[in-house]
Amino acid sequence: MGIESDQRTLNGLEMPQRKSWNEVEKVILERRSVRNYKNKQVPENLVRRILEAGRYAPSAGNYQPWSFIVIRDKKVIDDIESFISKQCKFLKFLFDWKTSPLGPVSWLLAQIVMRLIPNKMHPTPFGALFMLADGKLKVFHDAPTVIMLLKDRRGVGKPDIDIGICGQNIVLAAHSLGLGTCWIGFVELIRQMPNWKKRLGIEYPYEISEAIAVGYPVGHPDGIVPREIHKIGWIEGGTKRFVS
Repeated sequence: MGIESDQRTLNGLEMPQRKSWNEVEKVILERRSVRNYKNKQVPENLVRRILEAGRYAPSAGNYQPWSFIVIRDKKVIDDIESFISKQCKFLKFLFDWKTSPLGPVSWLLAQIVMRLIPNKMHPTPFGALFMLADGKLKVFHDAPTVIMLLKDRRGVGKPDIDIGICGQNIVLAAHSLGLGTCWIGFVELIRQMPNWKKRLGIEYPYEISEAIAVGYPVGHPDGIVPREIHKIGWIEGGTKRFVS
């Protein structure tokens, strides 16, 4: 789908064609998750630039409940990846009742956990977990740089949302500089591990929230990924209606 496509109406008014949208809008539209990177390190000055974009993200009370760890040591990245892959194998053993030797016990465990944490047991993340366990997917997709986003647990308001806004600034800035990025949620599997907290130098009040893989994408993955069009509640003039 090209920038100039997807013209539609909103509240009876014709939306402009995307070819007329400004550069910021185009970066937002064209950024996509990259899972294939060149064997080429990102210059340090570019990493610092995208971190600066993250630092300027809005947060509740301007508290800025984040800290960053930049990992560019291949051995450290590989060791994290190996540990997470082993964790995924164990989780698959526990919850994949189709293949687990636990049989009905595995099914029962999965049903219990699905009710406790339904978001994390959704088929999309769980499918990725099984692929990691089977060696069909890499945690960091061979990215040469990984940015750990740490959350200050004392953060006011909703620090998890603030971290998300910060990370969005980072991935958009990276895209504008010709870099590819991918959010890596599986780093939560090392969040509570004392050995990893010590190795990465993470101390209270900070804990790992998310990670972002950064590198030069293979090929040209830019392009608009189709999105579902949701109805919008529109309140104006004393009435409420739904538009799309």
